[in-house]
This record gives sequence, structure tokens and C-alpha cells, in this order.
Amino acid sequence: MAKAVINPRIRGFICTTSHPTGCAVNVRRQIAIAEAAQLAQTVGNALVIGSSAGYGLSSLITLAFGHRAKVLGCCFERPGKEAKPGSAGFYNLAEVHTQAKAKGLTVETINGDAFAPSGKEAAIAALKARFGKLDYVVYSVATPKRTDPATGVTYTSTLKPIGPEYHAKTIDLDTDEIKPISIPTASDADVEATIKVMGGDDWKMWIDALLAADLLAPGCRVVAYSYIGPQITHAIYRAGTIGRAKDHLEATAHTIDAELKQKLGGGAWVSVNKALVTQASSAIPVVPLYISLLYKVMKAQGSHEGTIEQMVRLWKDHLAPGKTPQVDEKGRIRVDNQELAPKVQKETDALWAQVDSANLMSISDYASFKREFRGLFGFEVDGVDYEQPVEIEASIG
Repeated sequence: MAKAVINPRIRGFICTTSHPTGCAVNVRRQIAIAEAAQLAQTVGNALVIGSSAGYGLSSLITLAFGHRAKVLGCCFERPGKEAKPGSAGFYNLAEVHTQAKAKGLTVETINGDAFAPSGKEAAIAALKARFGKLDYVVYSVATPKRTDPATGVTYTSTLKPIGPEYHAKTIDLDTDEIKPISIPTASDADVEATIKVMGGDDWKMWIDALLAADLLAPGCRVVAYSYIGPQITHAIYRAGTIGRAKDHLEATAHTIDAELKQKLGGGAWVSVNKALVTQASSAIPVVPLYISLLYKVMKAQGSHEGTIEQMVRLWKDHLAPGKTPQVDEKGRIRVDNQELAPKVQKETDALWAQVDSANLMSISDYASFKREFRGLFGFEVDGVDYEQPVEIEASIG
């Protein structure tokens, strides 16, 4: 077993190291919030596809520690080896396993490619051997590439507008300066590739495989996650290539919903969640600046939530046993309602019009954005002594 002092190595929206202790502290904080919510209903068995970070990790924690479900998670993470740290997601799940064992809860993890048939087969084998039929399935996969198992073609998603070239301002995450940005118009191939990666194809494959294996329980509830966002990001996000993929995801939800209703009396939904600091959101131009301003407004108004608060509310208000999900005109659950409240958006728009490099730190919450980004990888977490060597190897078995 190897110990080392681990420092952050960050360039832009990429951090190539992670800190096991910092990740563990983050997980314990989320567990405490889920337990404090006193979510009384036990929800049986759950599968979380994409369980190692962001909304997927918070879903796993809410289900296991809040609702005391038996949870199988699927991820694609890198373990630490010798002097090289593992990925943050791996350390997140190592702590989840430690805490679950200490509390007498059942959490297992399949570490492999969720897009590949082998990933689905491994999950199905584990479910048949040790879980049984599922009461909940969460789909929360975030990745820039996907290989279609039917064709062997690998697709790469893009972030481009559909229509005129996009012009706006964004934060250079290396220099902390606000700079202009221009993004060219998407081609038809860009749109198709993004849908292949981020649309509903793989989600439907998972549900088809689980149905074929007779692993969905009567009344099974299935959810995937989406985002709409404000007018500020509309042209680059919801009206762009990613928006087309989200449209496909939402259309897939209706297909799955109809099938589950007919066969099992169950249902499928897309939950539209709040903008938060994740590695995926940090990679989207304009979004880090928008989030920095949004945080400033929502914290001042007392309505800010993180991923765990969002997921606790999603289950408590919409998806727990006996709850009827409240949906919008397109059948989507909306836990982004506080972000898109008119008062919040009006104040955020006003700050957007004013912000520049000179006043960035004073009129936005960019300091929190940077701290939370580093926190995703276990750095700048309160209570952690980063000068002490830490164990690099961990287990999620």
C-alpha cells in the first residue's frame, strides 16, 4: 500500500489528481444531509447507472442512506495504484462502501463501461445473484464519448449552437479573466453525434435489458436527468446540440413510461435539475460565469441547493413510494424551479450585464465556484490536512 502527499493539478476544467480524504469528507457530508432529511419510506432495490459523482452519487446516497434501499451502482472509474492517485469518483465510492458497511446497508458497485454490453451483463448478473427485482432505476451517465454497441462506431458529443454562430462572454478558468467567446454553428453530423452520446439510446438499452431479464418490479420507477437553464445560456445549451440530445432523452422517457405503465404499472420520468458545479458543467463555455452569478443571487435569497439537497427533494416530493410526481406540460419533473424563479433570473440577468474582469470577484460568487470545483476532486475541503501523506489505494469491492 502506498502513501503520498497529493496536490491538485488543474488546467481549465480538468484536474488530473484527486485526494482520497477530501473525497471521503465530501461523501460523509452528503450522507449526513440525506440522513437528517428523515426520509421514512424504505424503497427496496435500486440501480444507479453513473453512480460515482454529481447527481448520480447524490442519488445513490439518497436512496441508500436516506431510504435504506439496497443499491447497485455502475461507474467507470480509475483506482489508485502505486504513486498515482485514482479518480475522484473511485474515492467517492470507496467511502460510500465504508459508510454503508458500518451502517449495515447494502451497496455494491460494478466498475466498467455502462455503454458496453459487458457492463449491462455484469449488472444483471449481480442483480440476479444478490438483489432481485428493482423498484428504482436511475440513469445519470455523463461522458463526452460513446461507442454504439450495434455498429462499433464511436461518437463524440459537441457543444455548438444550431443556427447563427454564438457570441458571448465566459471565464477563462486558468487566468480568472472574462473574455469574449465565439462558437461556430453545428453541422448535422455534430447534432447526430451528440444525440448518440447524450440522448436516450443507451438508457433505453438498459431498460430493455432489465425487462428481458425480468428484473423490474411491479410499479418500478425510472428516472434520468436533464437541464434546461436560463435565457443567458439558451443558444449554446438548450437550443444547441446538447439541447437536441436532451430532447431525445425526454422523448425516450415517454417511450419507456408507456412501456412500464403497460407491463408493470410503473413509470419513467426526466427530472430537470438545477445548475451546479460539476466537471461536466465546468467544461461548458459561459456556464461557469452564469453559475457564479446564480450562486450569488440564490445564496442571498436563501434558495441555493447542492446536488444532495436536490436529490433529497426529488425523492421526498416526487419519487418516494406513495408520491405522485408533479410534472410540467411536457411531463418533466422540475426541481430547477428555484433556479428559474423570475426574481432569481431577473437579478442574475442584471449581474450578467455588469460583470467584467475587474468586478468578477465582488459581484459574483466565483470564489465559491473555484472552491467547489476543487472540492469535486477532494481539494480545499475543510478539515483536511493536505500536508499529510494519504493512502492512494482503496477498494469499492
